[in-house]
Amino acid sequence: MKGNEEVAEKSSENGKPARAGFHPVDGLRDWWADAPHWQRYGVYIALIVGALILPAPAIGSFMSPDSDWTSVLIFPIGIYILLAIGLNVVVGHAGMLDLGFVAFFAIGAYTLATMGVNYGWFVWPTLLVGIFLAAISGVILGAPTLRLRGDYLAIVTLGFGEIVRITANNTDAIGGARGITNIPHPEPIFGTEFLLDAAPYYYLVLAAIVIAIVFSVRLQKSRVGRAWAAIREDEDAAELMGVPTFKFKLLAFAIGAMIGGFAGGIHASKAVFIAPENFPFILSATILAAVVLGGAGNLPGVILGAFLVAWLPERFRFLSEYRILIFGAVLVVMMALRPEGLLPSRQRKAELREGTGGMGALGAEVAGPDSEASAEVTK
Repeated sequence: MKGNEEVAEKSSENGKPARAGFHPVDGLRDWWADAPHWQRYGVYIALIVGALILPAPAIGSFMSPDSDWTSVLIFPIGIYILLAIGLNVVVGHAGMLDLGFVAFFAIGAYTLATMGVNYGWFVWPTLLVGIFLAAISGVILGAPTLRLRGDYLAIVTLGFGEIVRITANNTDAIGGARGITNIPHPEPIFGTEFLLDAAPYYYLVLAAIVIAIVFSVRLQKSRVGRAWAAIREDEDAAELMGVPTFKFKLLAFAIGAMIGGFAGGIHASKAVFIAPENFPFILSATILAAVVLGGAGNLPGVILGAFLVAWLPERFRFLSEYRILIFGAVLVVMMALRPEGLLPSRQRKAELREGTGGMGALGAEVAGPDSEASAEVTK
Protein backbone atom coordinates (compact mmCIF):
# COMPACT_ATOMS: atom_id res chain seq x y z
CA MET A 1 0.00 0.00 0.00
CA LYS A 2 1.15 3.53 -0.74
CA GLY A 3 0.78 4.66 2.87
CA ASN A 4 2.76 1.70 4.21
CA GLU A 5 5.51 2.26 1.63
CA GLU A 6 5.83 5.89 2.73
CA VAL A 7 6.13 4.83 6.35
CA ALA A 8 8.78 2.28 5.40
CA GLU A 9 10.74 4.90 3.48
CA LYS A 10 10.83 7.10 6.59
CA SER A 11 12.56 4.40 8.61
CA SER A 12 15.91 5.41 10.02
CA GLU A 13 19.17 3.50 9.75
CA ASN A 14 18.68 1.74 13.09
CA GLY A 15 15.38 0.28 11.97
CA LYS A 16 13.11 2.67 13.87
CA PRO A 17 10.54 4.72 11.98
CA ALA A 18 11.57 8.33 11.53
CA ARG A 19 9.37 11.00 13.05
CA ALA A 20 7.92 13.83 11.04
CA GLY A 21 8.51 17.26 12.47
CA PHE A 22 11.35 16.19 14.76
CA HIS A 23 11.98 18.56 17.67
CA PRO A 24 14.99 18.71 20.04
CA VAL A 25 12.66 18.12 22.99
CA ASP A 26 11.45 14.94 21.29
CA GLY A 27 15.06 13.81 20.98
CA LEU A 28 15.56 14.33 24.71
CA ARG A 29 12.39 12.37 25.41
CA ASP A 30 13.53 9.49 23.21
CA TRP A 31 16.97 9.46 24.86
CA TRP A 32 15.29 9.19 28.24
CA ALA A 33 13.09 6.32 27.06
CA ASP A 34 16.19 4.30 26.07
CA ALA A 35 18.53 5.47 28.85
CA PRO A 36 20.07 2.75 31.06
CA HIS A 37 19.22 2.63 34.75
CA TRP A 38 22.48 4.21 35.93
CA GLN A 39 21.87 7.29 33.79
CA ARG A 40 18.30 7.59 35.03
CA TYR A 41 19.33 7.36 38.68
CA GLY A 42 22.05 9.90 38.05
CA VAL A 43 19.44 12.32 36.73
CA TYR A 44 17.19 11.59 39.72
CA ILE A 45 20.00 12.34 42.17
CA ALA A 46 20.91 15.55 40.32
CA LEU A 47 17.27 16.70 40.41
CA ILE A 48 16.97 15.98 44.14
CA VAL A 49 20.19 17.86 44.89
CA GLY A 50 19.02 20.75 42.71
CA ALA A 51 15.66 20.87 44.50
CA LEU A 52 17.36 20.90 47.91
CA ILE A 53 19.58 23.87 47.04
CA LEU A 54 16.92 25.74 45.04
CA PRO A 55 16.03 28.17 47.90
CA ALA A 56 19.60 29.53 47.91
CA PRO A 57 19.69 33.37 47.88
CA ALA A 58 21.99 33.41 44.85
CA ILE A 59 19.34 31.59 42.84
CA GLY A 60 16.52 33.68 44.28
CA SER A 61 18.16 36.97 43.29
CA PHE A 62 17.61 36.06 39.64
CA MET A 63 14.48 33.90 39.82
CA SER A 64 12.40 36.28 41.92
CA PRO A 65 14.10 39.66 42.48
CA ASP A 66 10.89 41.37 43.63
CA SER A 67 9.64 38.69 46.07
CA ASP A 68 10.94 36.31 48.71
CA TRP A 69 12.12 33.38 46.60
CA THR A 70 11.54 30.68 49.22
CA SER A 71 7.96 31.83 49.74
CA VAL A 72 7.40 31.84 45.97
CA LEU A 73 8.75 28.27 45.84
CA ILE A 74 6.06 27.24 48.32
CA PHE A 75 3.19 29.20 46.80
CA PRO A 76 2.51 29.41 43.98
CA ILE A 77 5.23 27.14 42.53
CA GLY A 78 5.18 24.16 44.90
CA ILE A 79 1.41 24.12 45.40
CA TYR A 80 0.78 24.52 41.66
CA ILE A 81 3.06 21.57 40.91
CA LEU A 82 1.27 19.42 43.49
CA LEU A 83 -2.14 20.42 42.11
CA ALA A 84 -0.99 19.79 38.53
CA ILE A 85 0.15 16.28 39.45
CA GLY A 86 -3.30 15.59 40.88
CA LEU A 87 -5.16 17.08 37.93
CA ASN A 88 -2.90 15.16 35.54
CA VAL A 89 -4.34 11.92 36.91
CA VAL A 90 -7.81 13.03 35.81
CA VAL A 91 -6.96 14.91 32.59
CA GLY A 92 -3.71 13.35 31.44
CA HIS A 93 -4.17 9.70 32.41
CA ALA A 94 -7.94 9.16 32.28
CA GLY A 95 -8.73 11.84 29.67
CA MET A 96 -11.53 13.62 31.56
CA LEU A 97 -11.85 17.41 31.43
CA ASP A 98 -12.16 18.76 35.00
CA LEU A 99 -12.76 22.49 35.46
CA GLY A 100 -13.59 22.32 39.17
CA PHE A 101 -10.40 20.88 40.62
CA VAL A 102 -10.06 23.86 42.95
CA ALA A 103 -12.97 22.40 44.96
CA PHE A 104 -10.78 19.58 46.29
CA PHE A 105 -8.02 22.06 47.08
CA ALA A 106 -10.57 24.05 49.11
CA ILE A 107 -11.93 20.97 50.89
CA GLY A 108 -8.45 19.98 52.09
CA ALA A 109 -7.71 23.53 53.24
CA TYR A 110 -11.02 24.05 55.04
CA THR A 111 -10.84 20.65 56.75
CA LEU A 112 -7.46 21.43 58.28
CA ALA A 113 -8.44 24.99 59.18
CA THR A 114 -11.81 24.11 60.73
CA MET A 115 -10.63 21.09 62.71
CA GLY A 116 -7.50 22.87 63.89
CA VAL A 117 -9.08 26.19 64.91
CA ASN A 118 -12.50 25.05 66.17
CA TYR A 119 -11.62 21.69 67.70
CA GLY A 120 -7.89 21.93 68.41
CA TRP A 121 -6.92 18.91 66.32
CA PHE A 122 -3.26 18.34 65.54
CA VAL A 123 -2.23 19.19 61.99
CA TRP A 124 -0.78 15.85 60.86
CA PRO A 125 -3.88 13.69 61.52
CA THR A 126 -6.12 16.51 60.26
CA LEU A 127 -4.14 16.58 57.03
CA LEU A 128 -4.99 12.89 56.53
CA VAL A 129 -8.64 13.60 57.28
CA GLY A 130 -8.62 16.36 54.66
CA ILE A 131 -7.16 13.96 52.08
CA PHE A 132 -9.85 11.40 52.93
CA LEU A 133 -12.70 13.93 52.72
CA ALA A 134 -11.39 15.24 49.40
CA ALA A 135 -11.37 11.68 48.02
CA ILE A 136 -14.93 11.12 49.26
CA SER A 137 -15.94 14.38 47.59
CA GLY A 138 -14.42 13.16 44.35
CA VAL A 139 -16.52 10.00 44.58
CA ILE A 140 -19.66 12.01 45.42
CA LEU A 141 -19.06 14.25 42.41
CA GLY A 142 -18.12 11.43 40.06
CA ALA A 143 -20.79 8.86 40.92
CA PRO A 144 -23.72 10.70 39.30
CA THR A 145 -21.78 12.59 36.62
CA LEU A 146 -19.12 10.34 35.10
CA ARG A 147 -21.57 8.99 32.54
CA LEU A 148 -21.10 12.39 30.90
CA ARG A 149 -18.22 13.16 28.59
CA GLY A 150 -16.35 16.12 27.14
CA ASP A 151 -18.00 19.52 27.44
CA TYR A 152 -20.86 18.22 29.56
CA LEU A 153 -18.55 16.74 32.21
CA ALA A 154 -16.50 19.96 32.18
CA ILE A 155 -19.62 22.04 32.88
CA VAL A 156 -20.65 19.81 35.78
CA THR A 157 -17.21 19.94 37.39
CA LEU A 158 -17.10 23.72 36.94
CA GLY A 159 -20.42 23.93 38.77
CA PHE A 160 -19.12 21.74 41.60
CA GLY A 161 -16.17 24.05 42.13
CA GLU A 162 -18.47 27.06 42.35
CA ILE A 163 -20.86 25.21 44.70
CA VAL A 164 -18.02 24.52 47.14
CA ARG A 165 -16.83 28.13 47.07
CA ILE A 166 -20.32 29.61 47.50
CA THR A 167 -21.15 27.15 50.28
CA ALA A 168 -18.01 28.18 52.14
CA ASN A 169 -18.90 31.83 51.62
CA ASN A 170 -22.40 31.35 53.12
CA THR A 171 -21.60 28.97 56.00
CA ASP A 172 -20.82 30.79 59.23
CA ALA A 173 -19.66 27.58 60.92
CA ILE A 174 -16.54 27.62 58.75
CA GLY A 175 -16.00 31.37 58.82
CA GLY A 176 -18.27 32.45 55.99
CA ALA A 177 -17.05 35.39 53.94
CA ARG A 178 -14.68 36.37 56.79
CA GLY A 179 -12.68 33.19 56.35
CA ILE A 180 -10.68 31.38 59.02
CA THR A 181 -7.59 32.83 60.68
CA ASN A 182 -4.98 31.62 63.19
CA ILE A 183 -4.72 28.24 61.46
CA PRO A 184 -2.22 26.15 63.43
CA HIS A 185 1.19 25.19 62.10
CA PRO A 186 2.27 21.54 61.88
CA GLU A 187 3.73 20.03 65.02
CA PRO A 188 7.55 19.73 65.14
CA ILE A 189 8.93 16.72 63.31
CA PHE A 190 12.56 15.54 63.28
CA GLY A 191 13.40 18.62 65.34
CA THR A 192 11.99 20.98 62.70
CA GLU A 193 9.72 23.82 63.82
CA PHE A 194 7.03 24.93 61.36
CA LEU A 195 6.56 28.56 62.30
CA LEU A 196 6.93 31.69 60.18
CA ASP A 197 10.19 30.50 58.62
CA ALA A 198 9.49 29.49 55.00
CA ALA A 199 12.30 26.93 54.65
CA PRO A 200 10.64 24.05 56.59
CA TYR A 201 7.46 24.50 54.55
CA TYR A 202 9.44 24.37 51.34
CA TYR A 203 10.89 21.00 52.26
CA LEU A 204 7.45 19.83 53.39
CA VAL A 205 6.01 20.78 49.99
CA LEU A 206 9.00 19.14 48.27
CA ALA A 207 8.40 15.91 50.21
CA ALA A 208 4.70 16.02 49.27
CA ILE A 209 5.61 16.45 45.59
CA VAL A 210 7.99 13.47 45.73
CA ILE A 211 5.30 11.31 47.35
CA ALA A 212 2.76 12.38 44.72
CA ILE A 213 5.22 11.69 41.88
CA VAL A 214 6.07 8.18 43.13
CA PHE A 215 2.38 7.42 43.66
CA SER A 216 1.42 8.71 40.21
CA VAL A 217 4.22 6.86 38.40
CA ARG A 218 3.42 3.57 40.12
CA LEU A 219 -0.23 3.94 39.19
CA GLN A 220 0.57 4.79 35.57
CA LYS A 221 2.68 1.65 35.17
CA SER A 222 0.08 -0.60 36.81
CA ARG A 223 -3.06 -2.26 35.50
CA VAL A 224 -4.94 0.84 36.61
CA GLY A 225 -2.78 3.07 34.41
CA ARG A 226 -3.30 0.81 31.39
CA ALA A 227 -7.05 0.94 31.96
CA TRP A 228 -6.92 4.75 32.12
CA ALA A 229 -4.96 4.85 28.84
CA ALA A 230 -7.57 2.64 27.16
CA ILE A 231 -10.39 4.86 28.43
CA ARG A 232 -8.58 7.99 27.27
CA GLU A 233 -8.00 6.66 23.77
CA ASP A 234 -11.47 5.21 23.17
CA GLU A 235 -13.87 4.70 26.06
CA ASP A 236 -16.40 2.71 24.03
CA ALA A 237 -13.76 0.33 22.72
CA ALA A 238 -12.32 -0.10 26.22
CA GLU A 239 -15.73 -1.01 27.62
CA LEU A 240 -16.33 -3.51 24.81
CA MET A 241 -13.00 -5.12 25.69
CA GLY A 242 -14.12 -5.64 29.28
CA VAL A 243 -12.62 -2.61 31.04
CA PRO A 244 -14.99 -1.39 33.80
CA THR A 245 -14.72 2.19 32.63
CA PHE A 246 -16.97 3.77 35.23
CA LYS A 247 -15.04 2.22 38.12
CA PHE A 248 -11.68 3.37 36.80
CA LYS A 249 -12.94 6.88 35.98
CA LEU A 250 -14.29 7.15 39.51
CA LEU A 251 -10.94 5.97 40.87
CA ALA A 252 -9.14 8.65 38.83
CA PHE A 253 -11.42 11.33 40.25
CA ALA A 254 -10.84 10.11 43.80
CA ILE A 255 -7.05 9.90 43.46
CA GLY A 256 -6.81 13.32 41.83
CA ALA A 257 -8.99 14.74 44.60
CA MET A 258 -6.73 13.19 47.25
CA ILE A 259 -3.69 14.98 45.88
CA GLY A 260 -5.67 18.21 45.60
CA GLY A 261 -6.80 17.90 49.23
CA PHE A 262 -3.21 17.20 50.27
CA ALA A 263 -2.10 20.44 48.61
CA GLY A 264 -4.97 22.35 50.25
CA GLY A 265 -4.04 21.22 53.74
CA ILE A 266 -0.40 22.19 53.34
CA HIS A 267 -1.36 25.56 51.89
CA ALA A 268 -3.77 26.34 54.75
CA SER A 269 -1.20 25.55 57.43
CA LYS A 270 1.36 27.83 55.76
CA ALA A 271 -1.02 30.67 54.88
CA VAL A 272 -2.50 30.86 58.44
CA PHE A 273 -5.61 32.46 56.90
CA ILE A 274 -7.99 31.23 54.19
CA ALA A 275 -11.20 32.66 52.76
CA PRO A 276 -13.56 31.68 49.92
CA GLU A 277 -11.92 34.13 47.52
CA ASN A 278 -8.73 32.07 47.76
CA PHE A 279 -10.43 29.33 45.71
CA PRO A 280 -11.80 30.92 42.51
CA PHE A 281 -12.54 29.20 39.22
CA ILE A 282 -9.52 30.87 37.63
CA LEU A 283 -7.26 28.71 39.80
CA SER A 284 -8.76 25.56 38.25
CA ALA A 285 -8.26 27.06 34.79
CA THR A 286 -4.66 27.98 35.61
CA ILE A 287 -3.77 24.47 36.78
CA LEU A 288 -5.45 23.00 33.70
CA ALA A 289 -3.40 25.39 31.54
CA ALA A 290 -0.25 24.18 33.31
CA VAL A 291 -1.09 20.53 32.60
CA VAL A 292 -1.86 21.18 28.92
CA LEU A 293 1.12 23.52 28.45
CA GLY A 294 3.59 21.01 29.87
CA GLY A 295 2.13 17.96 28.11
CA ALA A 296 -0.86 16.21 29.63
CA GLY A 297 -0.10 12.64 30.62
CA ASN A 298 3.68 13.14 30.84
CA LEU A 299 4.69 13.85 34.44
CA PRO A 300 7.95 15.76 33.75
CA GLY A 301 6.07 17.93 31.26
CA VAL A 302 3.26 18.60 33.73
CA ILE A 303 5.78 19.63 36.42
CA LEU A 304 7.56 21.92 33.94
CA GLY A 305 4.28 23.47 32.85
CA ALA A 306 3.19 24.12 36.44
CA PHE A 307 6.57 25.62 37.28
CA LEU A 308 6.42 28.02 34.33
CA VAL A 309 2.79 29.01 34.91
CA ALA A 310 3.56 29.78 38.56
CA TRP A 311 7.00 31.33 38.15
CA LEU A 312 6.75 33.55 35.06
CA PRO A 313 4.19 36.03 36.48
CA GLU A 314 6.32 36.34 39.62
CA ARG A 315 9.54 36.81 37.65
CA PHE A 316 8.02 39.63 35.60
CA ARG A 317 6.14 41.26 38.44
CA PHE A 318 7.84 44.57 37.58
CA LEU A 319 5.63 44.75 34.48
CA SER A 320 2.64 45.28 36.79
CA GLU A 321 -0.72 44.42 35.18
CA TYR A 322 0.86 43.87 31.75
CA ARG A 323 2.60 40.71 32.96
CA ILE A 324 -0.68 38.77 32.86
CA LEU A 325 -1.41 40.03 29.34
CA ILE A 326 2.03 38.98 28.14
CA PHE A 327 1.76 35.64 29.94
CA GLY A 328 -1.58 34.94 28.25
CA ALA A 329 -0.12 35.82 24.85
CA VAL A 330 2.76 33.40 25.42
CA LEU A 331 0.29 30.63 26.26
CA VAL A 332 -1.69 31.31 23.09
CA VAL A 333 1.47 31.18 20.96
CA MET A 334 2.57 27.95 22.62
CA MET A 335 -0.78 26.28 22.02
CA ALA A 336 -0.64 27.35 18.36
CA LEU A 337 2.93 26.19 17.72
CA ARG A 338 3.07 23.13 19.96
CA PRO A 339 -0.46 22.07 20.99
CA GLU A 340 0.73 18.75 22.42
CA GLY A 341 2.72 20.62 25.11
CA LEU A 342 6.35 21.32 25.88
CA LEU A 343 7.22 17.75 26.92
CA PRO A 344 4.52 15.41 25.61
CA SER A 345 4.79 11.67 25.89
CA ARG A 346 5.18 9.85 22.59
CA GLN A 347 1.82 8.13 23.00
CA ARG A 348 -0.07 11.32 23.84
CA LYS A 349 1.53 13.17 20.94
CA ALA A 350 0.36 10.45 18.54
CA GLU A 351 -3.14 10.49 20.05
CA LEU A 352 -3.44 14.24 19.55
CA ARG A 353 -2.39 13.94 15.91
CA GLU A 354 -5.07 11.31 15.43
CA GLY A 355 -7.69 13.48 17.10
CA THR A 356 -8.07 11.11 20.07
CA GLY A 357 -6.04 12.99 22.64
CA GLY A 358 -8.45 12.51 25.52
CA MET A 359 -10.34 15.21 27.41
CA GLY A 360 -13.38 14.04 25.52
CA ALA A 361 -12.03 14.09 21.93
CA LEU A 362 -14.88 16.60 21.29
CA GLY A 363 -15.84 15.24 17.90
CA ALA A 364 -12.36 15.43 16.36
CA GLU A 365 -11.81 13.28 13.31
CA VAL A 366 -9.71 10.16 13.76
CA ALA A 367 -6.80 9.82 11.33
CA GLY A 368 -6.56 6.78 9.12
CA PRO A 369 -3.99 3.97 9.35
CA ASP A 370 -1.65 5.76 6.92
CA SER A 371 -1.33 8.91 9.03
CA GLU A 372 1.85 10.20 10.68
CA ALA A 373 0.37 9.32 14.05
CA SER A 374 0.00 5.69 13.08
CA ALA A 375 3.68 5.47 12.21
CA GLU A 376 4.59 6.94 15.60
CA VAL A 377 2.31 4.66 17.60
CA THR A 378 3.80 1.55 16.00
CA LYS A 379 7.28 2.28 17.27
